Amino acid sequence: MAEHDLSLIAPLTPSPSAWVECVLDDFDTFLCDHASAEKKASGMAMNVAAHYPDQPELLAAMVDLAVEELGHYREVMRLILARNLVPRADTKDPYVNRLNQQVRRGTANFLLDRLLVAAVVERRGAERFALLAAALEDPALRKFYQAIARSENRHWELFIELAETHCDKQAITPRFVELNEFEGELLLGLPIRSSLH
Repeated sequence: MAEHDLSLIAPLTPSPSAWVECVLDDFDTFLCDHASAEKKASGMAMNVAAHYPDQPELLAAMVDLAVEELGHYREVMRLILARNLVPRADTKDPYVNRLNQQVRRGTANFLLDRLLVAAVVERRGAERFALLAAALEDPALRKFYQAIARSENRHWELFIELAETHCDKQAITPRFVELNEFEGELLLGLPIRSSLH
């Protein structure tokens, strides 16, 4: 199953246009949230790696992903410091927290759900970073967010590939459709903020 097949089966609910306007109106706040999101993504990958030391392919993929996400964190922090901003303390992300609550416990479903929830989150990130890149006037920032969008797209494909390798293939599509529908309703129900989610 290719990720483009899932894109057809489970189309992404579009982000409201007001989200881009909100981010552009308070870009400094967005940058701080983006940095936090990259740091948390690196931590999530390391958590999965620590949970599955007996699965070398999964372990290697998660270590590589953790390093890449940490590199993104470094790049966003450079943007923050170049603007003479004071980085903000991490806050809980209601979007990610609600999605993580959908992860079923028990060995049969836990890995599948963790991988698919991660795919859903990365897929949304790819969409939002691309929207932001298209709206930014600064050429350097536009180029940066275009690159980040491409990375997020690769990441959600990676999580689907890992699910195909390590989980029941027959369970992937129906569960992804279910999580995608939940994510779309969640996204539209949350207040619009100058944040990634």
